[in-house]
Amino acid sequence: MQNRRDFLKTAALAAVGTGLMANETLAATVPSLFSVNRLVGADKKLKLRFKPYELKLEYVFTVATYSRTTTPGVQVEVEYDGVIGYGEASMPPYLGESLESVTHFLNQVDLGQFSDPFQLEDILAYVDRVMPGNTAAKASVDIALHDLVGKLLGAPWYKIWGLDKDKAPDTTYTIGIDTPDKVREKTLAYAERFNILKVKLGGDNDKEMIETIRLVCQLPLAIDANQGWTDKHYALDMVHWLKEQGIVMIEQPMPKEQLDDIAWVTQQSPLPIYADESLQRLSDVPGLRHAFTGINIKLMKCTGMREGWKMVNLARALGMDVMVGCMTETSCAISAAAQFSPAVDFADLDGNLLIANDRFDGVKVVKGKLTLNDKPGLGITLL
Repeated sequence: MQNRRDFLKTAALAAVGTGLMANETLAATVPSLFSVNRLVGADKKLKLRFKPYELKLEYVFTVATYSRTTTPGVQVEVEYDGVIGYGEASMPPYLGESLESVTHFLNQVDLGQFSDPFQLEDILAYVDRVMPGNTAAKASVDIALHDLVGKLLGAPWYKIWGLDKDKAPDTTYTIGIDTPDKVREKTLAYAERFNILKVKLGGDNDKEMIETIRLVCQLPLAIDANQGWTDKHYALDMVHWLKEQGIVMIEQPMPKEQLDDIAWVTQQSPLPIYADESLQRLSDVPGLRHAFTGINIKLMKCTGMREGWKMVNLARALGMDVMVGCMTETSCAISAAAQFSPAVDFADLDGNLLIANDRFDGVKVVKGKLTLNDKPGLGITLL
């Protein structure tokens, strides 16, 4: 039978996970467990620090619209009573954010007005109001606050949300658009470590890409067309051809402006079709219900873990499938997204595996499967 101590701890974690807990409630119920009455007080303030950090990619990364070898980023720390939570902003070109814009945004954020880090809803609602847009900058603060609060509670976020880490899915590893030799090289390098690969399409060599991979690998494949197909009939023909090649799902086959055409393809598709560029924040989800099978949630687009978790639950309520994705990121943001991965259908959390200068140790990929640890917060350690 669960003893009183375990019961109180479970109840407190559940309250934080639903955003319903005030510091007075936690302090009154479990002071011996968390010493929250010591941690929370008017004389203590949240402190925000940040610095630029460029992510260096292992390979040239090419999608339908651009190529790059680096991704600009900003590393963030939020400190409270000597405890530090880590976060980050990653800014690939299409997000429209930059080192300058993220730095400008973070300079406007005044966390010193808050003395209770457990008031995540209030704090993050304030951060969202500081300026419109700036979703990656907002995500960096959100991630750091979640790491901080999890550390103060002594629990990882998947437990706070009531999830079973053993239900975390396999993650894909991404093969970008490239020459046949490079595609073959990358496929051979990673096929034995993963149970599913993701292939970027939408260029002028789509079938060549798939045929090259199939010469050396028979793993299930996920496809991201990155809005690369503009004709709905061509898109549907490609979907049927891809189904024959062992593809299991497709992301964003057509431009986001062509929502009616995407809905037409989805209605006739033998494969699930997921929204990527068509989706950014929580408010976008209901409007995509009849155009896509599911949604791909990315923390850098939706402002972080708080809104990402809400998107998971809204999509499920609307009968939609859910995927969690990423940008090129360190293990900090990847581990943050992985906290709700036990609740999704597909995961594409390989961004940390694409870079050569990860600052953190966090979630692992073991025989292709996302493997969460029991460390508090995001489960990360600064290297």
